Amino acid sequence: MRQVVSWAAGACTGFVRACAVVGVSMLVPAVWAAAVALGIWWGAGNPWSWLAPVVLVTVGSLALSRPVCRIFRYLVARWTATVVPAGYRQAEPVVRMSTGYWWNGFSYERTRRDALMDQRWRIWRSDPANWRDLRFTGIVPFTAGLIAAVPLAGVSVAALGIGQSAIGARLFGALGLVVALGSAPYAWRVVEPVTVRFLRPSAAMVLADRVDELTAQRADTTVAQAAEIRRIERDLHDGAQARLVALGLSLATAEKLMESDPEQARALMREARVGATTSLTELRELVRGITPPVLNDRGLIDAVRALALDCPVEATVSSDVRLRLDPPIESAVYFGIAELLTNAVKHARATRARISVAWDGTGLVVDVEDDGRGGANARVGGGLAGLRRRLAVFDGTLEITSPAGGPTRVRIVVPCESL
Repeated sequence: MRQVVSWAAGACTGFVRACAVVGVSMLVPAVWAAAVALGIWWGAGNPWSWLAPVVLVTVGSLALSRPVCRIFRYLVARWTATVVPAGYRQAEPVVRMSTGYWWNGFSYERTRRDALMDQRWRIWRSDPANWRDLRFTGIVPFTAGLIAAVPLAGVSVAALGIGQSAIGARLFGALGLVVALGSAPYAWRVVEPVTVRFLRPSAAMVLADRVDELTAQRADTTVAQAAEIRRIERDLHDGAQARLVALGLSLATAEKLMESDPEQARALMREARVGATTSLTELRELVRGITPPVLNDRGLIDAVRALALDCPVEATVSSDVRLRLDPPIESAVYFGIAELLTNAVKHARATRARISVAWDGTGLVVDVEDDGRGGANARVGGGLAGLRRRLAVFDGTLEITSPAGGPTRVRIVVPCESL
């Protein structure tokens, strides 16, 4: 009995999904049918009777192609958990130049509205994803739509045949009902391979997106490297360098006073020793800001534990693995965790934090959770957005879950091999 109930529920769910597939896939053909009906109604004798149907087909197909494809991606992701990337070209921010004109990545315009309109038109015209969507709307009615229509056709035949008095009509209706019930759980499943086959980005589109991504990452890396070099130069110039210069002057003065004023020379030597100790401390802090010594000596896990001990809030670290990664990856993950803990203290006002480091066989997975007030997001120009860009250099991802009121959970995933 339980199996019958389960099968009936699957048949009902499959029938509803088949109806949804047929309804969405037939939107564009419905526009084509309306255009044909309009042409017939207008009359073949009118020399301009072809104009309105052509315009209706063109405008309707172009207007419905992207919404139809988005619906199919949503249905496939909802029903089968298969995510089909859209692959649409993204618009760059429109920037106002010092001359007063607006730059949209293609041309200069007098107003922001004109720049946005020109940008949208150029991207739409040059985006190969639009032609892929048009191709899909022409293919899906005769593939997924046709197969998904089998249960609906069976129900229609059953409704027409069973109500008839003739025995042959009733048998035909019963056969239609059997076809509908037998195909309902399976007819909609063809939508996944069809959507994946015809809506996934082509190799050329993936390559173009990857080139754009690597170009942006190179620019971010160059800017970050230049900023880091300037910081190191500034710290050396304002701190250790100035103290070392003063140390040299003190030693030169003490050398001159050794014969005439030994007490003053000894005092200068003591000051020089204090200055040397202070300079050494500053240099160590500077080196720690570049790469902590514990990270080089003992690896990521111990470095994160040392970071948690110095954190103002109660932070716990859990990890059941001992691994060593490439130094650039270790450094990026370490400073990423450090920034997340800083945000938990400074912005979220958390009292506790939990750090989990795990290895899933293909990469490193780091979860950082705090009990703060939540509301964290990767806004443009913010620290989380910068962290996401730094991780993207290693094909890493940053997932943020931070509802208002907390808690905040951030997951870092970096595909790599353990050494």
